[in-house]
Amino acid sequence: MTTITANDPANDWDLLITDANIATMDCSIAAPYGAIENAALAIKDSHIAWLGKQTDLPPFDALATPIISAKGQWLTPGLIDCHTHLVFAGSRAEEFEQRLQGVSYEQIAAQGGGIASTVTATRAADHEALFVLAKDRLNALYAEGVSTVEIKSGYGLDCENEVKILEVARLLGENHPIDIKTTFLGAHALPLEYKGRSDEYIDLVCNDMLEQVVAGNLADAVDVFCENVGFSNEQTRRVFNAAKKHNLPVKCHAEQLSNQQGAQLVAEFNGLSADHIEHLDEAGVKAMAAAGTVAVLLPGAFYFLRETKQPPIELLKQYQVPIAISTDFNPGTSPLCSLQLMMNMGCTLFRLTPQETLAGVTRNAAKALGLTDRGVLKVGMRADIAHWQISHPAQLSYQFGVNKLLNLWILGICI
Repeated sequence: MTTITANDPANDWDLLITDANIATMDCSIAAPYGAIENAALAIKDSHIAWLGKQTDLPPFDALATPIISAKGQWLTPGLIDCHTHLVFAGSRAEEFEQRLQGVSYEQIAAQGGGIASTVTATRAADHEALFVLAKDRLNALYAEGVSTVEIKSGYGLDCENEVKILEVARLLGENHPIDIKTTFLGAHALPLEYKGRSDEYIDLVCNDMLEQVVAGNLADAVDVFCENVGFSNEQTRRVFNAAKKHNLPVKCHAEQLSNQQGAQLVAEFNGLSADHIEHLDEAGVKAMAAAGTVAVLLPGAFYFLRETKQPPIELLKQYQVPIAISTDFNPGTSPLCSLQLMMNMGCTLFRLTPQETLAGVTRNAAKALGLTDRGVLKVGMRADIAHWQISHPAQLSYQFGVNKLLNLWILGICI
């Protein structure tokens, strides 16, 4: 252990973490995981003020600076869950049981199940009920080292309830340590009252809904489910054009069940991400690469739906498309509120490496949200830092069910 005796008020840090191994995830560092071993990290004003080899520590005020020893354990960026549907009411466990007994999704939908059942329950719930349910889910993610979460609307499907969901998401951001980013997903599914009138519903999304969302400053981005059971490529374009008028970035549920060229469309709009993408083709991959659009893989939905067609992982790597991983936490197709489980599934189901999965829930997940101030540990970035009781970063993808999180700092505060 290096003895710290320096005393210089020029480096008046709020906290110094010593005796650490740091997986910075910084691509400019050649080592795997951007690792710096036998290192230290300093925090000042909620951001990283210094990091490097502990033997290279500059002078600082050793008497006034709180110092914590990481005891040789690992630090990583706080994890980022960049695709969730966290605010909803109701459960679809009975539908899960029905499907296992051979009842088709079409039969369940005809009985008022599927997304319609979640919409009904969410519309009936007030702000407080939705807040309490979502806070419990956020707590589960926080306990696993997650410091940033994206929350989509999409279970209201009318003006009042889409706004309600986003208001709850904003309230969560104001009352929970996790930083919340919100996405307007009014074009998630066609509500029953608009059956056979999808173009009219898209009119509602592009006009009344989006205008209310913008007026309330409730969304950081706009998403569309572009799919043969969702909305067409042309309808998706209409929503993206409306978002563009309000200077909101776009993303897309794309190529999950079929190839509707949603990824190419979102790339055309310089969108943040194309998500799911099991049926993505090479043209879509090339378009995403040219636009810098992130590929968000959702292994939980792939697993839960027992899909067999995998995303084109090798093409994504060939064209150097950034790959993020997320929970897609939702009641119907991925009721799995664990980002660490998604890391394991990214390796076991999609054959990613542990280094690629950690990048997928840190720097690439940040890029999928348009965030440049987190996802990597380096000077000037937010002090969102997870401290793990592990001997190697690969353990975060290797093992599930035994939580190795020791501490989580968000903006330099450990709660």
